[in-house]
Amino acid sequence: MDTLLLVRTLASVVRGATPLLFAGIGETITEKAGVINLSLDGTILLAAMTAFAVAYSTDSLLFGFLAAMAVGAFMALIVAFGSIALRQDQVAIGFVLTMLGAELSSFLGNPYVRLKGPSVPHLPIPYLEAIPVVGSIFFDHNLVVYLGYAAILLSWFYIFRTQPGLKLQGIGERPESAFARGINVNLMRYLYTGIGGALVGFAGASYSLSIKLGWSHRHTAGNGWIALAIVIFGGWHPLRVALGAYLFGSLKALSSIFQRVAPGVPSQFFNGAPFALMIVALLLVSSGWLDRLLVYLPPRIRGMAHDALLGMPPRGLGRAFTKE
Repeated sequence: MDTLLLVRTLASVVRGATPLLFAGIGETITEKAGVINLSLDGTILLAAMTAFAVAYSTDSLLFGFLAAMAVGAFMALIVAFGSIALRQDQVAIGFVLTMLGAELSSFLGNPYVRLKGPSVPHLPIPYLEAIPVVGSIFFDHNLVVYLGYAAILLSWFYIFRTQPGLKLQGIGERPESAFARGINVNLMRYLYTGIGGALVGFAGASYSLSIKLGWSHRHTAGNGWIALAIVIFGGWHPLRVALGAYLFGSLKALSSIFQRVAPGVPSQFFNGAPFALMIVALLLVSSGWLDRLLVYLPPRIRGMAHDALLGMPPRGLGRAFTKE
């Protein structure tokens, strides 16, 4: 592979992973608060359709993104309301909303299929995009990609370096203790679930207005489920979630390259390979296999590798909080 092709491939990885990045960080924030939102796939589809429909109808990208974020927040808040107020199972609510979102996006989006609408303009960063190799990979994109970089750093800083972020971790880890310290646990869960859902909605808008322009049925190809897997793979840590998003983007890019190199192999094999490899990586992280492999590392490195590669879910994840 020549240098130019490699640079273009890596740039496409960065660009294509951006929606997964937003969805993964949004779900990380939601789950840090103790709420499981399994509606991601349906939400991303519905948000992508809404963003394109609104942007097409109003000729405004801003309105399209805002509408998608509102859809994402609304879907997530249904999960929170069902869990907090109605005491229903979060997983069941999420599955129902996934199917509902997918079907609604197909039904409501039918008039907009294959129409040409507005898209986020290309916006290379002056001076930085001129840096050899690195500039073309990271700084020759549009505003959505750059916002993805900011989302990684801001979410990490907020969760682990601010007082409100520590409270967020508290309501997900030990909601009873957080309540005893005067924190309104359920109100905070509504707030962070809504924020996380809005980021998932932004991910949907990123597909139809920035990455995979336009609208078509099943437009996002099941990537909502990949975003959920990336959250687990990333150990509920924004930096590792970002790594997971870029890893999956790399696997997709490699599958496209191998498909051109070996045209005789069925395309379904290459299309499905990234998902299969992501499942393998997820199994390694979530099972004891990786722990057994880490035993062979020197003790000093072993602890650092364990903290970097493995993460535990919040202890209160998926569990409704009651004041009694």
